[in-house]
Order: sequence, then C-alpha cells, then structure tokens
Amino acid sequence: MSPRLALAYAGYLLWLAAGWGDFRRHRRADLPHTSGLRESALHLVQLALVGGALVAALALRPSLALLALLLAAALAHAAVGYLDTRHAFAARTIDPLEQHLHSVLDMAPWIALGLFAAWQWDAAVAQGWGLALRRPALGAPVWLAALAPALLLCVLPALREFAAARAARRRDAGAAG
Repeated sequence: MSPRLALAYAGYLLWLAAGWGDFRRHRRADLPHTSGLRESALHLVQLALVGGALVAALALRPSLALLALLLAAALAHAAVGYLDTRHAFAARTIDPLEQHLHSVLDMAPWIALGLFAAWQWDAAVAQGWGLALRRPALGAPVWLAALAPALLLCVLPALREFAAARAARRRDAGAAG
C-alpha cells in the first residue's frame, strides 16, 4: 500500500471512529427519548448518502460523472446534516464533544471528495462524462477493508439507535393511548 493510500485509509478509519463516537454520545443523551425517531432516521439518510458514494467510488471507474455524483452526495449529506443538527438542537443538549465529532463528520466527505478528485483527475477527464464499472473490479480485500469497518462502527450502531428510537416511540404511544 502506498504511503498516500495508507494515510487516506487512516483518515477514513478516524472518520468512522468519529461516527462511532457520535453514536455513543447519542446513547448518553438518551436520543430515543429526546430527539427520537426523526433524528435517528436522518442519521440513516446520511449513512445511505455516504455509503452510496463509497460504493460508487469503489465500483465505478473515475469519471467526471462520478465526481459530479460524489459532489451531489456530499452536498446532500451537508443538507441532511444541517436538518439533523437543527432538529437535535431543539430537542436535546448537544455537548461540546458531540459538536466536535460533528465537525469531523461534516468535513470528512469534502476532504474525501477533494482527495479523490486530486488523485483521480486525469483518469476522470480521460473517461469523460460516462459511468462505467471498474475493469478489472477492485478485489474483495479492498471492498472488505472499506465496508467492514463502516458496518461495525457506524451502520450497526445506527440501526441499533433507530430500533431503540422506534421502540421508545411505540412505548410512548402505548402509554398515551
């Protein structure tokens, strides 16, 4: 692995660790009973945007169209992140550590996009505006190295958070009815 790729991967793992830390802060703040299902659903939307961008970057050849797709995902992630924080801020306390974790989570897609564009610019221009699968495809170890930590550190905690928020909503609805 090249030093540049090793540094990028270390940054990726730190980004995922920030996501894991953010979910830990949500548990501490009792998200299921404060900002609840809506905030948790927004987290799933953000994960889907970032995860879709990651899968696209792994599966597709670098192209101007792919860069545009990644830019759109970063913009959408930022917009949903704003809605998420706005909702959470109105419903619960966001402590300084969680605010700093959000800073990492907000900036990481832009840094990743910038690095991808810088490192793949010539290939993207050569490919033009078409979208095509990588040939040859990236190997299973690359996919595993990218997806397994994301699943463990962010996707599973997000699903757990969503299930807890949904259960809290059902209990609250049952108690009110």
